Amino acid sequence: MKVLIVSDTHRKNENYFKVLELVKPELVIHCGDAEGNEYVLTEAAKCPVQIVLGNNDFFSYLPRELELKIASYKVWVTHGHNYYVSMGNEVIKREAQARDMDIVMYGHTHKPVVDRKGSVIAVNPGSLSYPRQEGRRPSYIIMEAEEEEVRFSIEYL
Repeated sequence: MKVLIVSDTHRKNENYFKVLELVKPELVIHCGDAEGNEYVLTEAAKCPVQIVLGNNDFFSYLPRELELKIASYKVWVTHGHNYYVSMGNEVIKREAQARDMDIVMYGHTHKPVVDRKGSVIAVNPGSLSYPRQEGRRPSYIIMEAEEEEVRFSIEYL
């Protein structure tokens, strides 16, 4: 299964639309801060879309977090701001391990990460709208999930 992982679009959706055309995913996971554009993001995707609440998603009924099964992997999706991700991903990885998750997906930092150290894989797609990593290129992650193998690639526009 091909999964597009994005985060922190902050109502600036042009790059999201471009990436949908490039990737043609079977599932989209948005790790928060859609800022009221949930309907637009979902309708544009032409596949299932899962979106969690970010720290800038005021007056939203989005879930704060999700637990999903993708292929044989247990996936926890949260924005990350409640788990101190700006200081690193140790706390969120410990929480994911305590929940018996294989993968945690989060946003908030606007910096892409695929961290395979330890028993939990931590994945942050960065931001398609306001990147903060060196070079400041809009980023997203493609997840290729099969029953016995999962691959992640950080991609840039």
